[in-house]
Amino acid sequence: MAKHSAEVPEKADDILMHSVLQRVATGPELSKNISYEEAKSVTNALLEGTPDPVQAAIYLIGLRMKRETDDELLGILDSLRTHTEQTVTAADDVVVISDPYNGFNRTLHASLFVLPVLAACGVKAYSHGVELMGPKFGVTHHSIIKALGSDPLQNMQFVADRLDNPDIGWGYADQSVFCKDLHSLSKLRTQIVKRTAINTAEVMLTPIRGHSKTHLVTGYVHKPYRETYAMLGRHMSHDSLLLIRGTEGGVIPSFRAKAHFVRYSGNEAETEHDVELESLGLARDYRAEDIPDSMPVATPSSNTIGMKWDIDALAKLCAEKGLRALEGEPGAVQDAAVLGSALIMWHTGAKLSIADATEAARDAISSGAALQHLRAGL
Repeated sequence: MAKHSAEVPEKADDILMHSVLQRVATGPELSKNISYEEAKSVTNALLEGTPDPVQAAIYLIGLRMKRETDDELLGILDSLRTHTEQTVTAADDVVVISDPYNGFNRTLHASLFVLPVLAACGVKAYSHGVELMGPKFGVTHHSIIKALGSDPLQNMQFVADRLDNPDIGWGYADQSVFCKDLHSLSKLRTQIVKRTAINTAEVMLTPIRGHSKTHLVTGYVHKPYRETYAMLGRHMSHDSLLLIRGTEGGVIPSFRAKAHFVRYSGNEAETEHDVELESLGLARDYRAEDIPDSMPVATPSSNTIGMKWDIDALAKLCAEKGLRALEGEPGAVQDAAVLGSALIMWHTGAKLSIADATEAARDAISSGAALQHLRAGL
């Protein structure tokens, strides 16, 4: 009789993954929710590279197909938070801007230039993101900073010190630095193609917090995310949240309509707002500046299926447009820098009205102060 090798005992993570997949991946009618603790534990295992990639993908897709519960999202977010490097800057109040990690591929990405305008107005601010992320593989703050000749891969203490520097006052944090385990899932997320719960949770992270207060600014497109982001923001103990219905899900509203956003501060209830841009001198016939037809298209690659444009060329154009906007050239990119800054300054209390904040942003550009802060930080 042939001898059989001893069976390898199942690991706790394997047992949990098996149990979770049996519940979340059984179709739209039969799938069941999992608990906060289970979502956190499985996501921890994902970040530590324990599950088979196929099982990891099924887990994320299964949650998405049945629609994530609040408890599941909170478990995922808390897992990401425990794997995120946390730094506190000496600056009292800090604004965190988080645009979609997969970037922009329909309009020029302009929100990076909000940061030096805010800095010139005395508001410390930074953004976070990655270089490239599917499914859009659009231009990001990372790629624009590279096009400006600077290094986006700085450690968090370096970025925190820049925020407290009165000559700079702005910065950028890259996920590959502050949450390496999450960044290691980039290939898997690209292969999944569709948006998962990670896309929702990662924008809520704050790798650098203010000494006294931290204000999160992010964007959305679809209405259901208003309640979800407000819930996650309170869970993360952000001192305030400004959630803007923005172009491509970013933090700059379309200029064709009223600026719509949701906000809360402290323990206040969320409130919805609509701002007439005509009253600010910002009503336009465009939502943002479209990417020109002359932009070079992407070279096909198995790792970046879905990428529309040559990202180096697009980032260079965004950088050039941003520089010219801060040098005084009117247009959609300058409008974005003004409006984004104004909404944030009013929201955080740096200015008493949006009209006053708009004037301050314009002054920061026309005086050359915003450009000076940009260059000091590069």
